[in-house]
Amino acid sequence: MRVGLINGSPKLRRSASGCILQYLQPLLEREGHNVDTFALNRPHVDPQVARELSSCQTLVFAFPLYVDGVPSHLLSCLLQLEEDLAGSAGGITVYAIANCGFHEGHQARWALNILEHWCRRTGLSWGFGIGFGGGGMLTSIQNVPLGAGPTKNLEKALRELVSSANRGAGGENVFTAVNLPKLVYKLAAEIGWCSAAKANGLKIRDLLLRRGN
Repeated sequence: MRVGLINGSPKLRRSASGCILQYLQPLLEREGHNVDTFALNRPHVDPQVARELSSCQTLVFAFPLYVDGVPSHLLSCLLQLEEDLAGSAGGITVYAIANCGFHEGHQARWALNILEHWCRRTGLSWGFGIGFGGGGMLTSIQNVPLGAGPTKNLEKALRELVSSANRGAGGENVFTAVNLPKLVYKLAAEIGWCSAAKANGLKIRDLLLRRGN
């Protein structure tokens, strides 16, 4: 079976969505699937990419959560793909992985609902989605093997996706998070923000400033 992995992050490199797909790809290939990767990081889909996607039997979208929804550029791409994929109606099963900066994976439930409704509108089969909390730290631990340390829950969710994809089956959405206590995750995020501020010539107190109207 041909599987298309779609990175829906606007980032050109070092995205959490890319890290998740790098973990997922070998799991699918070990099951004998032919896996192709695509990047939708601009609000336009290349016609050749659209044709390639329409020839897949399974599509897996990975994207970051933006204000409880799908990034605007990816939403534009979904609208463009409706016509291209309509001819494959019922022949493609779609799965989605939304990663959150929040620790709570269930924060992605509305974004996954958007993908499910898009599938119905386009005539595609909806599998299920994964809401993954704490995705912001994946780029800093991308050398950690899947299933080790903070990626244990992610491995379980991805293996469930692979098992369902093998059968073209659907299921209930899965909500999980990095294997790290929320407080520890919050402290790590704050340290990251402080380091980024210093690297850009700012002081820590500058992070607390509020702009007037």
